[in-house]
Amino acid sequence: MSRLFLGVDGGQSSTTACIGDEEGRVIGYGRGGPCNHVGGPEGRAKFISAMKGSVTAALASAGVEGRFAVACLGFSGGPADKEEILHEILPADHILVTTDALIALSGATAGKPGIITIAGTGSISFGRNAAGTTVRAGGWGYVYGDEGGGFDLTRQALRAALRMEEGWGSATLLRQMLLEATGAGNANDLLHRFYTVDYPRPRIAAFARLVDEAAVNGDAIAGEILANAAQQLATLTAAVRQQLFHSGEAAVVAYLGGVFHSDLVRERFRMLVELAEGNQVTPPVYGPAAGALLEAYRAAKLDVQLSDVPESEK
Repeated sequence: MSRLFLGVDGGQSSTTACIGDEEGRVIGYGRGGPCNHVGGPEGRAKFISAMKGSVTAALASAGVEGRFAVACLGFSGGPADKEEILHEILPADHILVTTDALIALSGATAGKPGIITIAGTGSISFGRNAAGTTVRAGGWGYVYGDEGGGFDLTRQALRAALRMEEGWGSATLLRQMLLEATGAGNANDLLHRFYTVDYPRPRIAAFARLVDEAAVNGDAIAGEILANAAQQLATLTAAVRQQLFHSGEAAVVAYLGGVFHSDLVRERFRMLVELAEGNQVTPPVYGPAAGALLEAYRAAKLDVQLSDVPESEK
């Protein structure tokens, strides 16, 4: 029987597992709940449930049972507090626990050298060259970093609304759009709502779509916020590139995350990044779970090309 390989993307909203055979064919795919936090009895239980649920579903879809030769798992909350648990519950000869940035990069470039810049709730740029050297820039959280991420865009929009309301900022569609979307009475009321548990960071970040909508409708303030976001994301990318690739050397730069759904951000980011000779900006080839599977093959020193990848990972 062909050896089995496992790749898992463990995120804040869901857990996705991909099973592949020795030839790189994806034979199983499954999903489970979120698993980024394991602190405390409840967190540990949720993590184990998400892991077992996603892997069991993938095994069922593959119609196989048995042990994995190599399993690679990437997590948004970091790997340190999860590795011991995984060795207890996962039937694998070798377990590689890493970050979500690495598996996102591997999936986005189909395992090849390159850079991925992610702008979801937060932001980070991460790259790996042909020698296997990795470098990151950003990803320092919503207080000290995450420039160009969704939370930062909403924060900038609320600041613009507050300045308008207090009479020392330019008029902007963003104030009324934010109030209508949240039911807040005024920008100050919304500010205080955003400090409560009713508005966790991902929920606040989701309002970034209003910035894009306002910019498309000609709002100058919203357009400036998006332009600055693209510049900041391009700057993170440049910081990674200069440490990994020689001047003029070809480098694939992929993008990922909800902020890049904005045509204005995506195209300005592309333009800025491709000003550097050798850069080619592209959408991801595969998703992070497929990237984790590729890293499992890499750990086993198998050079394979994936086939039969599910549509949700393309």
